[in-house]
Amino acid sequence: MKLATFDTGTGQHVGFIDGDEVVDLTAADPSRATVIELLERDPRKVWASSGSAARLPLSEVKLCSPVPRPPKFLAIGYNYAAHLEETHMERPSRQAWFNKQQTSIIGPGDPIWIPAIAPDEVDYEGELAVVIGKRCKNVPNEKRAVLDVVAGFTIVNDVSVRDWQALEPGMVVSKSFDTHGAIGPWIVTPDEIGDPLDLRLRTYVSGELRQDGHTADMLFNVYEQVAYLSSAFTLEVGDVLSTGTPSGIAWHRPGKYLKAGDTVRIEIEKIGTLENPVIDEPR
Repeated sequence: MKLATFDTGTGQHVGFIDGDEVVDLTAADPSRATVIELLERDPRKVWASSGSAARLPLSEVKLCSPVPRPPKFLAIGYNYAAHLEETHMERPSRQAWFNKQQTSIIGPGDPIWIPAIAPDEVDYEGELAVVIGKRCKNVPNEKRAVLDVVAGFTIVNDVSVRDWQALEPGMVVSKSFDTHGAIGPWIVTPDEIGDPLDLRLRTYVSGELRQDGHTADMLFNVYEQVAYLSSAFTLEVGDVLSTGTPSGIAWHRPGKYLKAGDTVRIEIEKIGTLENPVIDEPR
């Protein structure tokens, strides 16, 4: 099952992707206006009763970030061994998380801005992301327990401004510039994903393969991440947890940083593709 947020031309709606069509739940019931409201009602039950909902060609709607305003948008740093090597970082003894601001979020096809105040070291990071489906605390580090609270998986481009990142250890500002949190194209439920630790992830910049990784190579896997975070604070429906990036980023590679005219395409098997053009920040 694929859950999506999309614009029909009259505003954002939510629904399901069914082949080359979208099932428009919001048109059928305006109270189902956000993906968080959909998740709180149990998507499987909603799907079972959605037979009368309008269907639109996928080509006639614009996909948005599936979770435009998550309660929390968190990302883990330095979570692949080869990525540690390319960034000259030591292996962390515990998980290192940072917050990305909601205002950084964009959806598929939306432009990533090269900031006017920091144009020189804008980097891409293709990542698998977890979307929380149940409010939870102290989730055990067990596959079944974690997947029970997970709504599904999506793709994140954790765009980063590296020269600013070097000046602030917490990474909150350098990771949160406007348009630097692309999410999409939809949420795929765990039953369709199977094993989230067995997914190939590839990032292309203007057709050039830059990242070719595998989720099995995470230092702290998806189950450990949800258990760790929920041991400290409550996870809420719609929280987005970005699980780290493999090697191949532009950092320390002259000429590889993003520039206006580029297109970033991230592919994760069993999920799909997140693609965004790169432009200079509008003045």
